Amino acid sequence: MKNVLAGLQPQLVFKYFEEISQIPRGSGNEKEISDYLRKFGEDLGLETIQDEALNIIIRKPATKGYENAPGVVLQGHMDMVCEKNKGTNHDFTKDPLQLRIDGDYIYATDTTLGADNGIAVAMGLAVLASNDIEHPALEVLVTVDEEAGMSGAMALDGNLVKGKYILNLDSEEEGHLLVSCAGGVTALSTIPVEFKDADSSKVAYSLEIKGLLGGHSGMDIIKQRANSNKLLGRLLNLISIDFDLAKVEGGSKNNAIPRESDCVLMINPSDKETFISDVERITATFKHEFSTSDPGLEVICKETTAPAKVLNCDSKSRVISMLNIIPNGIQTMSMDIENLVESSTNIGVLRTTDSAVTFECAVRSSVGSLKTDITNRMELLTKQLNGTLQLISDYPAWEYAKNSQLEKMCIDAYKNLTGNEPIIMALHAGLECGLLLEKMPHAEAISFGPNMYDVHTPNEHLSISSTENTWKFLLAVLKSMK
Repeated sequence: MKNVLAGLQPQLVFKYFEEISQIPRGSGNEKEISDYLRKFGEDLGLETIQDEALNIIIRKPATKGYENAPGVVLQGHMDMVCEKNKGTNHDFTKDPLQLRIDGDYIYATDTTLGADNGIAVAMGLAVLASNDIEHPALEVLVTVDEEAGMSGAMALDGNLVKGKYILNLDSEEEGHLLVSCAGGVTALSTIPVEFKDADSSKVAYSLEIKGLLGGHSGMDIIKQRANSNKLLGRLLNLISIDFDLAKVEGGSKNNAIPRESDCVLMINPSDKETFISDVERITATFKHEFSTSDPGLEVICKETTAPAKVLNCDSKSRVISMLNIIPNGIQTMSMDIENLVESSTNIGVLRTTDSAVTFECAVRSSVGSLKTDITNRMELLTKQLNGTLQLISDYPAWEYAKNSQLEKMCIDAYKNLTGNEPIIMALHAGLECGLLLEKMPHAEAISFGPNMYDVHTPNEHLSISSTENTWKFLLAVLKSMK
């Protein structure tokens, strides 16, 4: 390990963050990081539980004077979103992240950083390893698979967690106390398709949409950035000549706004000039529309190797219709909280197999009935196109708890520490708090964290100074719980 973060403060937090950055921990690949956490707790002589789902609970007794205080749970997730720039030689199943420092920020080179939510894990470990921090009876709860569907929190036995106050460390804006978040579900639409032999007299072209900024499909949806899968559908629908379509592909995670999509199509040689002109015209339209949100947008058109098979006419029509009509982006805005997205959906992953084209969407809403409305519309559309809709990993919204004692304690601690009032907010993103509170009805929850930017993209970066400020706030909250 290179110890890139040596010397940064808080020392222990960054020490453990760098350690876990050496361990591959994409969603679904958490065995190694879970075992690391289990060993960490056991080596400290602390009660440690690793459940069948690989969730980790590490318990530390209260310090002197806090024996009668309600227990506190420090909570985060061990998995990360694995996104990399195209052409980057990085294997998320085995390669460590290549950390670097640029001014006040920590980046990973050409990949996601995993500060979401590795920084929560690092802070929890730092509290466990320290002997000079005042705190009530403590449980560090680290879940698996938060990013891909929250299956870890779903599988957790709520009886294993004793604490009353849950401090979720999965927020990304310093000075903001999160008290509510959206629920969500993964909506997988499958359109069955049939192929025919490609016409050897035709010329094959690849179309690639790239250069988009992408971002978190919840937090960044309000920025109305371009979705490469939707743009691909529009592009195909706007081409004026007849063409054969071999495949459509785009995105890698449903909770990341896709930045790159591509397709392979075939045209008559005599239509080449018109085709190129169409692509240039449509590209100019896209560039104009997204000049502010996605100034780097590109459409690359080039000849390619001819495929053996292409979609038949009916299949092509249904796929292009689905791409154009399926709901995407902001669906409703909250009438109660200013500038809060109430419901949205994101076509995150587009894939072509030998028998179907699949459309994987992250649907979010702080109102359960609106989430159902979106998926109902998806189902109606999918059925009309002879497809099926599957709903996966449905999780509840975290509803605001008025008059929360934990909220009051956090507000007071922040004011005493900084002299300022924190911002109380709701978030259009999925956190595990709603699920945990269903399993722990006796508990209260709040979420906070340091400043992070461009989360779920290869440009993800974490503020060093904000991490230190958030760490001081966490210690102040723990100290105030006597």
